[in-house]
Amino acid sequence: MDGAGADAPAEELLGLVATGDQRAFARLYDQVAGRVLAVATRVLRDRAQAEEVTQEAFVEAWRTAARFDPARGSALAWILTITHRRAVDRVRAEQAGTRRERAVAAPGREYDEVAEAVVAVDERRQVRRCLDALSGVQREAITLAYWGGHTYREVAAQLNLGLPAVKSRMRDGLLRLKECLAVAR
Repeated sequence: MDGAGADAPAEELLGLVATGDQRAFARLYDQVAGRVLAVATRVLRDRAQAEEVTQEAFVEAWRTAARFDPARGSALAWILTITHRRAVDRVRAEQAGTRRERAVAAPGREYDEVAEAVVAVDERRQVRRCLDALSGVQREAITLAYWGGHTYREVAAQLNLGLPAVKSRMRDGLLRLKECLAVAR
């Protein structure tokens, strides 16, 4: 039994693992595997992934056992730290993958901006064409109200017309605009 019995402390077993002792590694595994799996499961919330992370953590412990320093903490804490780090890395990798999938599935922002700009230019042309088809007073009243931000009263004052006349011309002009724009689409 290469020096360490079944009851040997994890620190002693890890020291033997650093020398390549496979039996010490098996005993170390038996001692701490349950806790390692528990940490991985708590972080990942998926048993299958937790089992994979547990395996990865033990492979890393086998490969890097010589780096363990008992003065810095217990062997269990060292292995659990490896496990936690691996589990968090797995979560981050999954999140990054999900973000990449969403980015690929959704159209890029530049594309949306370009498409929206093209549609806006086309809509402006249609509105201008339809506005040009209105009578002068209708066009002025609608332009002052909708693009100038003026109230009906302010439009009436600027055009030297009565309020009822402005309302009537704007209503008629908006109906003509609506018909014109419906045909344009």
